[in-house]
Amino acid sequence: MSDSLNILRIDGSARIAGSVSRDLTDRITARFAGAAVTRRDLSQPLPLIDEAWVGANFTPAEARTEAQHDALALSQTLVEELRAADVLVIGLPVYNFSVPASFKAWIDLIARAGETFRYTEAGPEGLLTGKRAIVALASGGTELGSDIDFAGRYIKHILGFIGITQVEFIRADQLALDTEGTIAKAHSAVAQLAA
Repeated sequence: MSDSLNILRIDGSARIAGSVSRDLTDRITARFAGAAVTRRDLSQPLPLIDEAWVGANFTPAEARTEAQHDALALSQTLVEELRAADVLVIGLPVYNFSVPASFKAWIDLIARAGETFRYTEAGPEGLLTGKRAIVALASGGTELGSDIDFAGRYIKHILGFIGITQVEFIRADQLALDTEGTIAKAHSAVAQLAA
């Protein structure tokens, strides 16, 4: 059923063992039997953008020096991973009410004018349309959609900004209140996902 489907799996947790979001991305990915999976594990940190990167990014492609092309090489790889994906499976823990710094570094490297979005007279337009995102969001106390949820709202906004508007959440939020019950509900939600 999923033989020709390409999945980009992004794990944002710094934890490897015992990570709720990683367990959920394992389970979500398993729902798409036969799909090709590209994995981007952000526990192996990405570099932060710097002055050289910004300068290269804002230089027209045809005018870039070899050093500028080199500065953008990883970013270009990440953008190509996104372009090739039909489905994004994102494991997103909430750190201090927001996304982990490693995930923000990924966003900064892929949110590029002319590559994943463009400016038009009507405003910005996302270029990565027709894709689906499934976000496994795990938090200790932050409730998804609440006034203090800056992670869920942010990821939905930024994905929409680059054209990915079909965003589904598997919520494992407020784990500190009922760990077993919350995980059981998340597992149930994964089992009901359309693959």
